[in-house]
Order: sequence, then C-alpha cells, then structure tokens
Amino acid sequence: MPDYRVRDHPILPTDDGPTLEFTWRGRSMTARQGETISSALFANGVRIFGHHHKDGAPQGLFCANGQCAQCLVMADGLPIKSCMAPVLPGMTIEPLEGKPGLPDVGAPPETRAIGTVDVECLIIGGGPAGLSAAIELGKAGVRTLIVDDKHRLGGKLVLQTHKFFGSIEACYAGTRGIDIAERLEREAADFENVRIWLDTAALAVFSDRKVGLLRQGHYALVRPQILMVATGAREKSLAFRGNTLPGVYGAGAFQTLVNRDRVKSADRLFVVGGGNVGLIAGYHALQAGIDVVGLCEALSECSGYKVHKDKLARLGVPIYTSHTVLSANGQDQVESITIAEIDKNWEPVPHTERTFRCDTILVAVGLDPVDEFVTKAEEFGLPVYAAGDAEEIAEASAAMFTGRIRGLEIAQALGRDVGDVPPEWHRTAEILKSSPGAVVTEDIPDDDQGVFPVLHCAQEIPCNPCTSVCPQGCITIGSDDIRGLPEYVGDECIGCQKCVAICPALAVTLVDYENHSSYTTVTVPHEFSPRTVEPGDTVTVLDTEGTVLGPVEVLRVRQPRFADRALLVQVRAPRPIAKRIAGIRVQEPWVSESLATVVQRIPDDEVICRCERVTAREIRELIRSGVRDVNHIKAVTRAGMGACGAKTCTNLIARLFQEQGISMSEVTENTQRPLFIEVPLGVFAGVSDEERPMERVPVTHATDVHEGGM
Repeated sequence: MPDYRVRDHPILPTDDGPTLEFTWRGRSMTARQGETISSALFANGVRIFGHHHKDGAPQGLFCANGQCAQCLVMADGLPIKSCMAPVLPGMTIEPLEGKPGLPDVGAPPETRAIGTVDVECLIIGGGPAGLSAAIELGKAGVRTLIVDDKHRLGGKLVLQTHKFFGSIEACYAGTRGIDIAERLEREAADFENVRIWLDTAALAVFSDRKVGLLRQGHYALVRPQILMVATGAREKSLAFRGNTLPGVYGAGAFQTLVNRDRVKSADRLFVVGGGNVGLIAGYHALQAGIDVVGLCEALSECSGYKVHKDKLARLGVPIYTSHTVLSANGQDQVESITIAEIDKNWEPVPHTERTFRCDTILVAVGLDPVDEFVTKAEEFGLPVYAAGDAEEIAEASAAMFTGRIRGLEIAQALGRDVGDVPPEWHRTAEILKSSPGAVVTEDIPDDDQGVFPVLHCAQEIPCNPCTSVCPQGCITIGSDDIRGLPEYVGDECIGCQKCVAICPALAVTLVDYENHSSYTTVTVPHEFSPRTVEPGDTVTVLDTEGTVLGPVEVLRVRQPRFADRALLVQVRAPRPIAKRIAGIRVQEPWVSESLATVVQRIPDDEVICRCERVTAREIRELIRSGVRDVNHIKAVTRAGMGACGAKTCTNLIARLFQEQGISMSEVTENTQRPLFIEVPLGVFAGVSDEERPMERVPVTHATDVHEGGM
C-alpha cells in the first residue's frame, strides 16, 4: 500500500503515534489518531473523493478549511466534509457518487432544550488575533468564551514552520509559527475567566443579538455583550481551464496537509501566485521533500517579500513573473500545467506557452476577509470588534498585535480599569501591517579581512531580530522604525553566528577571512534535514538572486540550540565569491524542465461555481444578454446555490462582470444566506447523538466549560 507520509522533515516530528483502522471503498486503511478524513485519504494515496452528480467530474480536496464542499464523502452513511471530520475507529468511508439519499432515521430522534450561554465577550476564531485578544481579556478579568472550528487552537499559526518577521518584543520575531501557537494557547488557557470551545463552528448572528454555534454536533446559543470576530481569511479562487481537477487546491490546504498533518500531498508541485503565501508554501514543499517545478506570477515582480522570493530562487526554483496559468491538464487529476507570458493588457502572448509535468497546482492568488459575522452584528446592533485578517489582510505578526489592541479596547468598553491603548501600540500595528518597500541594490561589504556578517537584505520590511540578538551591538537599523535595512557597523564581530541563526529569511551569512589566506569560510543557514548535507560534501552555492556561483566543499555542519532546528553549514569558498554566497541549492535544474510539447485544453471550461459546476461561458452569456443581478444568474444557472453558500464563486462572478466592462455599482449582489455554514436542520431542534455525547473540550490547560453560563 502506498505511503504518502512525510518521513523526514527538518522542523516537524515525523513519528506516526497511535493509529487506527478505517475502510475506503471496502479497502482497509490506516490513519493517525485524530487525523481528518481528507488527510488520511491523501496519506493512503487517494486524491479523488467522488464524482459530481451533474457531469461526473472528479472531486477532491480544495480548501481544507470547511469553506467549500468539494471534499464531501459518505462517512458511516452520512455526507460529511472530509477536511473537518476526524477518522473514527472502524469508520466506513465511501465516495459521494451522485446526490446522497436521506438516511433511514427510524423512530423520531430525541431532542433537547436549547440553552443560552451568557458571556461578556465572545471571540470567534482561535488564531493569532483571537488568542492575543483573549490573553488581554484574561488579564482584565473579562468573562470570555473563545470558539474555534478546529480541534486545536492557533489558526494558521499551526501551519507555519518558518520563523516570523517583525520584532522579538512585539510579535515573537525569530520564533516559528508552530511554537508561537503553543505559547499563545498555553497563556490563554491559564486564565480561569477564559473558556475555550474547540470543534465549534459559528453559524450565524441573529436579530436578538445571539450567536448560533454548532459545537461537536450540538447546537448552542451564546448571548455576548460584545462580539469579537477573528475569523481570519478565505483564499481567493482563480478561473482557468481545468481549475477543478483534483490536485488543484489552495495554499492553506497544502500547508494543512504537509505541516499540520505531515502528509506528503504531492510529488511535483507548481505554485500560482507570488505573494508571501505562495512563496512560503513553495519553501515548505521543499522542506517536505516535494519537488517545486516552478512558480508563476502575473505581476512584473512578486508581491511578497523579496527575501522570500530570493530564498526560493537560490534553492533552485525558477520564478516566472509576468506569466499566468492557462490550464491544468489531465483526465481525472492534474498531470501537467500550461503557463504563458502575458502582455501589459494581461493577455497571453502567443507562442510563449510552456507545459510542465506536475501532479499538484497550488493556487495562492490572495485572501478575502471572513467578515460576514461583523456585517450581521452591525446590522443587528450587537457591539462588535474585528482583528487580524477579518479586519484587514496582513501578516500573522500584525494579527497578533491588533488582537492585543482589540482585547484592551473591549476590556475598556466593558468598564474594566485597564487604561487607554498606548499610542505606540497603534504605531507598531501599522508598521507590522505595512507593505514592503522598494527594492534597492544589495549592499555587499568592501572588507576582505576579519569576521563579519553579510546582510543579504535589499527591501525594507518590518523585521529586526538580527539587531536584537547581536551581543556586540554590531547590527543596527539606525532608527526606531524596524522597516529600515539592517547594517553591520564597527569591527567587533565575534563570529557567534546568532544573527545567521535567527534571521526569518535566512538572509544573513557569516564570512571569515581570518584563518586562511587561500580561501574563506562562509557559514550559511540551512533549514533542511541533516541527512542532506555532511562534512566533505560538495554543494552548489548561489547568490541572493539564485545565480550559481559554483561548487564548494562543506567543512562543518552544526545544529546549535540557538538555531532552533536549523543547520549552520560552513563551506570553504574562493575569496572572490565568499561575500556573495547566500544559500545552498537543494533542487537540481532538471526538475524544472518544461515538456517538449505544449498541452492545450478546450476553451471555456473554466468552472466558476464549484458546487453546481457552472462554467464561465454560461455566466458570460447571461451578462452579455443584459443580466445585472447576481440573483438572476443564480436562479438560471444555480451558481451560488451550492453547499458552500457562494463563498468561492462570488468574487469570480464579479470578475466576469468587470471583464465585460461593467462596473459593480450597476450590479445587484447576491443575497446572502442567514446561516454562514451549512448545518443539518435537526441540530436547531436539539437533536442529540447518543453515540457522541457533548464532552468537555480537551485542551492542554484549564479550559473546562460551564454549559449553563459563565
């Protein structure tokens, strides 16, 4: 039986832990205890979860975050989102082929009364913003309930194996996201006035200012005095030919599989989108032993941090700017991708098409705030605050800090004596949310003697951990704004290598001219398995932009505690290239070669509505006929009528209007459903499941929940 587990990773543990048995289409398979159905299927080599009832199209994972319904399967006779439900011992899982029939429920089910829980503050979302707010509310003694639809807290932090930018004091810069998640969870759980409900989805905000929750299959109502929304963001989709083939999915889904569940979800990956999310996901793929065939970005330059792009390029990944994806190719799942250069009008340039063999296409083309709870709370007069991506799309470091601010503001609004938010907090938050600055020429030192760090930074971003850890004070930014470029000053470097180890971008190397006249030693950070590089090896080194500098010998490989699971690799380098060395290539050029023949798909099969399989052609025809009401389009085509509640297709339909030169001010938007998450109707009647009692939520620290109130 195939094994698609990550068995060697530089940061994550790779042991299986307790396992259990389940069946897929009658075949016995093994899952890790607590693993979601979708991850267990991927780990056993299953990519196709079913076929759509409308046209028989293969269905697979897409968002892995409960936002769509493409991963539906039949689990013990009931349709269920495989990305949200854990595998249970002995579970029988089947593909969802056609429309599922109604289960035979037998006698009328038992119901229970729906109670209301009163809290001072309800926080929806247990990611960086929600946890940071809960900590401030805990300090202030505010009775707080924080709910999250996952089985653990941390949000996207639990997917981030890289070290964070920002400052050490403000947002744990230089610490890995997975470790920040554990730290915030422990701190929030230590407050007796902060209660935590996991596996709990927020369904709606009602006109009586109550919030409906689905907690472990049971319905609950919460009446908060103040609501805080920290629900994060959902990924934008992209319309291109073959865009719904199994193997096309978002960066969040990929990171969930690889970094949370340690599943090797691809052999050959192609990334679409050059923002921070796409660039980081490509790096995470390489760490998991996945070939990254390439990355394309429609803009003339990647919109993410240059240091992220540089890190990927010098590891051996080609980056194609001013390019777009034309099609995902394959019969039942992705087999290749075709991209092309685009002109200034965003139109593909003829004869620039190239096809690359891959089994996975990662779509990372931006995020939209999950802000529907904010809108409804405002409509019904429930005091509401938003933080993190639910307020404004930014980095997780900014989400943590805005969460702290909102927590203090809410405590103040509830009458706690916490004082005003310090003005410097607001300034720090704006700095952490700021876009990267202009790219400048890399400043390579002129010195060719002594020991000193080379700072391969050429763009202003909010980051300063290298200045904080230097024991000699040799690295400075020169102002109190952490967006400035770091600079090595003085000649007192002792070669401690702490700046090399802590840099989130792996953009600091240490050059030593002291001990040898014929060559120089260079210490390079390397976040890959110790098995990949050993003393005596010959490796290829590259400069910041990914230009090959040549082969060098590895002299020493260290993994000191202060490097936090990273390797410090010392190489013997010729003096002319020593200061230019920025990294070690991990992927050979042949991995990224294009196919000799360009693969083309038929036009107009771009799917806009995944749930109902509605194509761009169908919607374009209605728009061209004069339709200006999205509800009209929904009535004719069923676009937006599927299980996800139009979460994926709304922006794509808007893009089709804009493509036809129609302003959205002329368009009547889709009427939103009152419930934001699909849910069995029985839960509103208090239908109980005797086989799954409403147990207390298992969390690391004191988080027991009072069912009647708080």
